[in-house]
Formats: sequence, C-alpha cells, structure tokens
Amino acid sequence: MSDLPLNLCSAATQVLLQADPQEKVRLSKKFSGAWASGSIKDVGIADILPDRPARPARPKLKPPDQMPRRSTGEKGRVALIHAIAHIELNAIDLAWDAIARFAGEDLPRAYFSDWVQVAVEEARHFQMLEDRLTELGAAYGDLPAHDGLWEAALKTADDVLARLALVPMVLEARGLDTAPHAADRFRASGDEKTAAILDEIAFDEIAHVAAGVRWFEHVCASRGLNPVAHFHGLVADRYKGQLKAPFAHDLRKQAKMAREYYDY
Repeated sequence: MSDLPLNLCSAATQVLLQADPQEKVRLSKKFSGAWASGSIKDVGIADILPDRPARPARPKLKPPDQMPRRSTGEKGRVALIHAIAHIELNAIDLAWDAIARFAGEDLPRAYFSDWVQVAVEEARHFQMLEDRLTELGAAYGDLPAHDGLWEAALKTADDVLARLALVPMVLEARGLDTAPHAADRFRASGDEKTAAILDEIAFDEIAHVAAGVRWFEHVCASRGLNPVAHFHGLVADRYKGQLKAPFAHDLRKQAKMAREYYDY
C-alpha cells in the first residue's frame, strides 16, 4: 500500500481537499482501514489545513435562513433525504477535520481512532442516502443545501473543547432528537426503506455523540474545568440558537450525555 499517506493527518487532509463526494467516501473507507490495520501508524501534524473542505459545484450552498421551504408529499420526502445526505457529507469532513486540526493537542491515540471510526460511518451514511436518492429518481446536488454545519466548524477551529461542544454535543445530539420523528414520517408514507436507513444512522449517531461527550470530559479534566459549566459557557458564547426541547432523553442517556448539559 505504497500509495498511502505518511500519517493520519495527511490522510485527513486528502479527504478534506477532495471535492467529489464519491471519492471522499472511497478515501474515508481506505484510510480508516489502513489506520485500523496499522498500515498508517502515526498521527502526524497537518502542515496545511483548509478552512473549508472542497465541495462539488452542486448543490448550491445557501445560508440556513435563505433555504426554500420544503414541499409536501414525495417531493418533500426527497428534499428531506437530500438535506440529511448533505449533513452526512459535512459530517465526513468534520470528523477528519477534528483529527487534523487538533493533532497538536495532548490527546491520546484513542481520540483519533474514535474520529476515524466516525468518519467511515458518516461515509456509509452518505452512500446509503445517495443510493436512496438514485432509487427515487433524484441525485445529491439536485437541490440547494445550507452551510450551517461548516459555519459551526469555523467558529470552533481554535479550540478542541468548543468543537466537541458544538458539533457532537449540540448539533449531532439534536439529530438524536429529530431522527425518530423523521423515520416515523417516512414509515407513515409507506417508505420503510428510507425509514430503516434513518434508524441505522440514528443508532450510529449515539456512539458519535458519546465520543464527543467522552473527549469533552477528558479534556476538561486535563484542564481543571467543570465540564457542565464550561459546556454552558461555550454554547452561550458560540452557538447562535438555544437548546430547545423536545429532547430524546433515552437516546442521549445511551450516549452518556447527562441531562445537566442540555435540560436547563
């Protein structure tokens, strides 16, 4: 495997600089396997890390408040699948960025292994959703998409605690709150196949949120910080919205996320 990057940060950078979603998925699978097998051994340091990942020409990216309202019926369901696929594509890059951007921190090897696992699972999620769009006569890029997830990445590029708080512990945890309702919506319309995909994604996201909580609390302990109080401060300082009910308490509990973090 002589064509492999020298280290994990180089692998992460290659994924981030790849605009083609299919190639981004392929590289994520390849590099995660190489890390697991030991073919890539060292974490390394990222020399040049893009502020934004490469993106295909489509979909057109818009601010969240300029996104068109979703229609009802089959078009609305396709639009929802497209929106979730876009989130999953961003999540691939967010996982690799969390590896390369914070490689200089004093973090154990297990931190990097966790986010490699997250990256390859997000790649699988995107592939399942893109395949489902194809089955429904659509394609990723057919509709506009918002850039809110990467805005959160830019706001937290300076601090691993801010990144862990806003991405897995706020945004991905919100996905745990909304996923069961979305799956029920597809089941109610007779689309069991899409509902099953969303169920699988939600199951994986529990572990992703758990990784965020685990490493947030690890870094807080190393810095002598109270994790719940520091989380509240970061959300107040860097998150535009508010943490709003309803919350999927059972799913958040499975992710080892104490209610004190969000239900206050």
